[in-house]
Amino acid sequence: MGVTGSPTNINQGTRTKGGIGESTLRPDGILKVTGEFAYSSDMWHEDMLWGHTLRSTVAHAEIVSIDISEALATSGVYSVLTYDDLPTEVKNYGLEIQDTPVLAHGRVRHHGEPVALVAADHPETARRAAAKIKIDYRELPVVTDEASATAEGAPLLHEGRDDHHIGHVPHPNIVHRQPIVRGDAEAAKARADVIVTGDYYFGMQDQAFLGPESGLAVPSEDGGVDLYVATQWLHSDLRQIAPVLGLPEDKVRMTLSGVGGAFGGREDLSMQIHACLLALRTGKPVKIVYNRFESFFGHVHRHPARLHYEHGATRDGKLTHMKCRIVLDGGAYASASPAVVGNASSLAVGPYVIEDVDIEAVALYTNNPPCGAMRGFGAVQACFAYEAQMDKVAAELGMDPVEFRQLNAMEQGTLLPTGQVVDSPAPVAELLRRVKARPLPPERQWESAGEQPDVRALPGGLSNTTHGEGVVRGVGYAVGLKNVGFSEGFDDYSTARVRMEVIGGEPVATVHTAMAEVGQGGVTVHAQIARTELGVSQVTIHPADTRVGSAGSTSASRQTYVTGGAVKNSCEAVREQVLEIGRRKFGTYHPAWATAELLLEGGKVVTDGGEVLADLADVLEDETVDVELEWRHRPTEAFDLRTGQGNGHVQYSFAAHRAVVEVDTELGLVKVIELACAQDVGKALNPLSVLGQIQGGTLQGMGIAVMEEIIVDPKTAKVRNPSFTDYLLPTILDTPTIPVDVLELADDHAPYGLRGIGEAPTLSSTPAVLAAIRNATGLELDRTPVRPEHLTGC
Repeated sequence: MGVTGSPTNINQGTRTKGGIGESTLRPDGILKVTGEFAYSSDMWHEDMLWGHTLRSTVAHAEIVSIDISEALATSGVYSVLTYDDLPTEVKNYGLEIQDTPVLAHGRVRHHGEPVALVAADHPETARRAAAKIKIDYRELPVVTDEASATAEGAPLLHEGRDDHHIGHVPHPNIVHRQPIVRGDAEAAKARADVIVTGDYYFGMQDQAFLGPESGLAVPSEDGGVDLYVATQWLHSDLRQIAPVLGLPEDKVRMTLSGVGGAFGGREDLSMQIHACLLALRTGKPVKIVYNRFESFFGHVHRHPARLHYEHGATRDGKLTHMKCRIVLDGGAYASASPAVVGNASSLAVGPYVIEDVDIEAVALYTNNPPCGAMRGFGAVQACFAYEAQMDKVAAELGMDPVEFRQLNAMEQGTLLPTGQVVDSPAPVAELLRRVKARPLPPERQWESAGEQPDVRALPGGLSNTTHGEGVVRGVGYAVGLKNVGFSEGFDDYSTARVRMEVIGGEPVATVHTAMAEVGQGGVTVHAQIARTELGVSQVTIHPADTRVGSAGSTSASRQTYVTGGAVKNSCEAVREQVLEIGRRKFGTYHPAWATAELLLEGGKVVTDGGEVLADLADVLEDETVDVELEWRHRPTEAFDLRTGQGNGHVQYSFAAHRAVVEVDTELGLVKVIELACAQDVGKALNPLSVLGQIQGGTLQGMGIAVMEEIIVDPKTAKVRNPSFTDYLLPTILDTPTIPVDVLELADDHAPYGLRGIGEAPTLSSTPAVLAAIRNATGLELDRTPVRPEHLTGC
């Protein structure tokens, strides 16, 4: 490049394209929409066997006997495993509490619990062989709610508990309890001019990812196993799998395969250990793919909840106090219930200033399906209840519901009930102002297409149940508060390895993390960060695996913050090493090498004034710079177990919605016309991806408002609707217009000022839709989802 000549200046055309702030397209986008992307269920291996899991047909029973002889005698079957075949003394696993059996022993605790495994040369052979396994059950009484779980003499789901939560819960069937107490709620109650109470129920929601649980385990010559799997957290899986197999972690090599959605449902193990056990027993690769029926039993769901709230307010609209009790049904095993309790309790007040609060949240052990992580993680259930309360209090005071919320809205500097100060922007009032100021969609849109009504725009849609008779419109508002990242003192970090080298005469960066790409767009953002920090256009994203340090879970809206922060941190270290190489080689040619602020831009080393000093290819030549570093956000701390005080969260996110619905009051059908959202994202690293996350979260919240619920028989604790035929999901025909207003108010503590965005829109969309239906019908509606019978009384 002529380093001894006069330096040139970089111009706009030579700056690195595809960096942060741009709507760079996803590298996997075209493959996915054309059906060419390889998901974990598409994997194949020569001489592969198929695994199948036999599950319990009852929710609570003693296993009297298991007879596998007919299954073993089936042609094409290579192995049948039960609890007695597990290779080590470690027979349980779990995210925090290791209470989940790999295979049931002596007792099953929920409908669909794994009891036996089969490996065969064809998936249908494996299923038919599993059906031949004879299990003699002696059914036991089921525990299905708080009353039956805590009654005198109630069956204990886990006798002899020794986990660290048992010392502070009032009953062994309570997984965890977290109170939050600040001020004096009883004294403040005396100052209230109005007091409003409410009891609410939030239904059990499924993550409903389209790609079923699946993976391929391949035994290796060193006695270990290679596992290719769709998951949310490779290293957490590894930590749970290796002890059960009796292998050191370096002999369980995990690689992320194509993930067809997650939303929290892949944080817990599903088929991982089962596939590895069968592969190691048979010495052959084993693939397991759940069908949709199995998938409903193969992962945790969102906790259903019962919530009791009390709010008081003065006549001029200021909230005086809040009391609440939140009961979450965790099902048969702990999963993420303790953390969900922490979120539900610490965020139960919502985005409001209330000085005197008395909050209690608990999670139960029951014989219902296990519940754990799902998008919004405890904050969703609380938001539904406190936003219904805000509408009630506003109505009691005769105030506009938005103005009432704005009057009590938190802001930067607000002291939360946990004693933590909100130390970054909290534009709650502004978000509400923006959604309210947006023009409403036209009335009676079904008439705009001509003389014949367009039934697609009506409640009931193409079923042609109405032409507008009995249809009324309603408008509702809601706003929510969600934490970002892991909380309560958890060591939340991520690792990134970044390599820079010259390939084919061009500088190339390779980014290697263990981040699970589940559809959120992390692979796109990581490449954008590398281009921004290293000034190269060519960036390769290495497949995620356990050969690099942990990236933590793809959950809690944390990956762009934490693993993005790790990529940025490692890129900065690489950049500094590259500049040191440049100073060593070319420092004598220009004083700017020693005195100026140097950047990497457009494949060149430049000063902060844009003066080009060298080509990166000339700086690196045959040298490679390779850095692997961990990165952590600010530490958090555990909540006090008596008062709930503590700096438990690292960041907060906020979103507000306005819902417009039309309701057929005769048939109880609801059409959501519009779900407008305003959200502060701190910094939009990829504006297109931000929009997709907000719209997706909004739709998922709408689903639980009007149709999604896993129905569990209260007498038998059996799941009644484990299929997409009976578990209803919003389709494109149900999807309303979702206009989005994005604020970018930087959080100075976060990389690039960004704010985790994936979960906040899931919170407020649900109560906004419920508020709109209430507005249309005048009904109180205290549960989700709202069904036709709730609107018609039939």
